[in-house]
Amino acid sequence: MAVPVDQRTAGAPAETSALAPLRWWREVLIILGLSVFYNFVRNGSQGSTALALEHAREIMRWQRMVGLNFEESLQDWALHFTPLVIALNYVYGSLHFLVTGGVIIFLFRRYPGLYRRWRNALMIATFLGLVGFVTWPLMPPRLMPANYGFVDTLAKYPTLWSFDSGPLNKVSNQYAAMPSLHFAWALFCTCALLPRLRHPLARLAATAYLPLTLAAIVLTGNHFFLDAAGGAALFGLGYLIARRITPLEEAPGQLTATAR
Repeated sequence: MAVPVDQRTAGAPAETSALAPLRWWREVLIILGLSVFYNFVRNGSQGSTALALEHAREIMRWQRMVGLNFEESLQDWALHFTPLVIALNYVYGSLHFLVTGGVIIFLFRRYPGLYRRWRNALMIATFLGLVGFVTWPLMPPRLMPANYGFVDTLAKYPTLWSFDSGPLNKVSNQYAAMPSLHFAWALFCTCALLPRLRHPLARLAATAYLPLTLAAIVLTGNHFFLDAAGGAALFGLGYLIARRITPLEEAPGQLTATAR
């Protein structure tokens, strides 16, 4: 699997910048402030149910054209294994935040010269995702009419939370499905970690996290395959923009070792 590598020509000097030194409290304030703005826009822009359903039907038509329209069959198989589905509910509802936060802290502490570029890539991708949420509301499979055969696993099986529970149901935009930020953030984690991990088990875990996320978002009925493809494209675009606007800050020797 090809991952973005922060390296130019071998032996070339790294870019330098006069950016302010990293401060953990400043990063926390930036992330909190942008999170408030993101949630305000995302959760205040839910489109009409009829339009979201029509877009879901369009997604299924497009997937049928390329042979990808089998989410319902996969979920039907998974529902025979209740512990698996419950585990995927927790993967969907928790790892999305925990693993991403852990990767951000890892980069901040271990690779401060690369941190700003990867942080910016994640933020750019996340805010580009808002464009899709605002302009193209999409009903996730789990909310489609019963005749489509999908099951809302978060509602049917015991978990600590569900989109169908009172307060969360009122504030969350449940039609913010295209692109899948779950998949975009998982791709960020894998790409940021793989070039910088040495232990085989750690590399295996970083690699497995991406298909695990794909399984979680599809088998729980929260996304179509094309949502994941949209998330991958979104992160790729976010990284390319961040690469152009964010200089590296490590010394040449450090950069070469890190990129290798």
